[in-house]
Amino acid sequence: MIAHIEIENKYAKYWIEEDILYFVYKKGISIDLSVAMKVVEDRLSLQQGREFLIFCDARGIKSLNKKARDYFALEGSVLMKAVAILVNNPLNNAILNFYIKTSNPTIKIQTFFEKEEALEFLNNHR
Repeated sequence: MIAHIEIENKYAKYWIEEDILYFVYKKGISIDLSVAMKVVEDRLSLQQGREFLIFCDARGIKSLNKKARDYFALEGSVLMKAVAILVNNPLNNAILNFYIKTSNPTIKIQTFFEKEEALEFLNNHR
């Protein structure tokens, strides 16, 4: 078991709880390639080489450019078992689902409007 560690940068806050890595983006964040690289770097340092289920609260994201999406789809998906993404509106949900479908990820990724449903999805992938 990893000791309770939190990492926070100007883009997001991360912590591990009950073998789920929680990842919450700060409000109004615009993600380009450099931000995506920093976010993945911090997540990987928290994971210490271990694979985790990921709960990603993406409600704070204002924009996400193509280079960042492409980075998340490849290098950014390292050491992930499954990912539940929390969204807050139908447009973001549609955009993320289109991205998930077209990036053809090797792991299970799903979007949710409710935290409880997202956690249930993750618990089903233990």
